[in-house]
Amino acid sequence: MYTPKPYLEADLATLHAGMRAWSFATLITVGPAGVNATHLPFLLDAQHDGPGLLTTHLSNKNPQFDDLRAGGEALVIFQGPHAFVTPSWYVKQSTFPTWNYIAIHARGAPRVIEERMAVHAVLRRTVAQYDAPLRDEFGGSWDYDAMPFDFVAPRLDMIAAVEIPVRLLEGKYKLNQDRSEEDRRGVIDALERLGDPQGVAVAEMMRRQMAAAARA
Repeated sequence: MYTPKPYLEADLATLHAGMRAWSFATLITVGPAGVNATHLPFLLDAQHDGPGLLTTHLSNKNPQFDDLRAGGEALVIFQGPHAFVTPSWYVKQSTFPTWNYIAIHARGAPRVIEERMAVHAVLRRTVAQYDAPLRDEFGGSWDYDAMPFDFVAPRLDMIAAVEIPVRLLEGKYKLNQDRSEEDRRGVIDALERLGDPQGVAVAEMMRRQMAAAARA
């Protein structure tokens, strides 16, 4: 990922927080048929000996499954908030429009897991992360663990889990760091006035980045 120095984010805690916040990510592989991409929910485990371990699951009928079994390196892209930025929001306007955004790239060699109970464990973890909080907050009645295993088992045979020990983690937080503080505040104010959720999220990230830079 092309990342000029002002936009480089290397803090592991910051990158992990982003990966968890934007955990529905894009898995990309290259195989005999060319490039394959699948959009999947990911679980992240921090590790002492590397940038982290990613876990997901997909249908074993997905053509990408063959790429994963072959073991070549995979790329997972986590996309954060993004927003168009017009020079009209700058004090110094002798420049061009741009796009502010956050992206995190994780690379590693995938390990396919097909054993039924291991896949079951990954699904339970996925439900615990994504569904259980909704059930706790809104009182939903669906419970994965309450379903008869005879009903669940055939579906487990149609799914494979995938673990990707992250070898390389890259973060690009492009938030107008190369502009003056006055220009950046102009962008923040404009994005907040527009009120688009993506833009408001970018404005909040810009505020955080500016505050962190001031403390450094």
